[in-house]
Amino acid sequence: MDQLDRTLLELFAAEPRVGVLEASRRLGVARGTVQARLDRLQSSGVVSGWGPQLEPAALDHPVTAFLTLEIRQGPGGIGGHDAVGRHLATIPELLEACTITGPGDMWCRVVARSNTDLQRVIDRVLGHDGITRCSTVIALETQVPHRVLPLLGSVVAG
Repeated sequence: MDQLDRTLLELFAAEPRVGVLEASRRLGVARGTVQARLDRLQSSGVVSGWGPQLEPAALDHPVTAFLTLEIRQGPGGIGGHDAVGRHLATIPELLEACTITGPGDMWCRVVARSNTDLQRVIDRVLGHDGITRCSTVIALETQVPHRVLPLLGSVVAG
């Protein structure tokens, strides 16, 4: 990744609808160069998507909570991270799930329409026999939203 890649990513992060032609004009490089760079960044996995970022609160889901799950271990197919992950993927309110170290086995970020609705979401999460325990914390306010762009400054050109 070089400075042109960084500048290109910063431009598209700030203005996702800028377009390849306009990006080439602003950066003073050929349209083909911009397209080739974007294609390479996408195929290498640096760029993981081009869709709009959605705001759950604007979709009538203003409550965010974090669940720490304990997963039943061992044979039998009901436990294990993969089986639980497949179950969790069926829940629309579940935004993210990660296996973790430390207390608990899996961490989930969920949204709900209200605190009462959060109970419904938690009950749905717990609807898998492989989950033995759940601890929940409710987010009060987002201090720093999910972000990746600041990492660009720390990436050393290779």
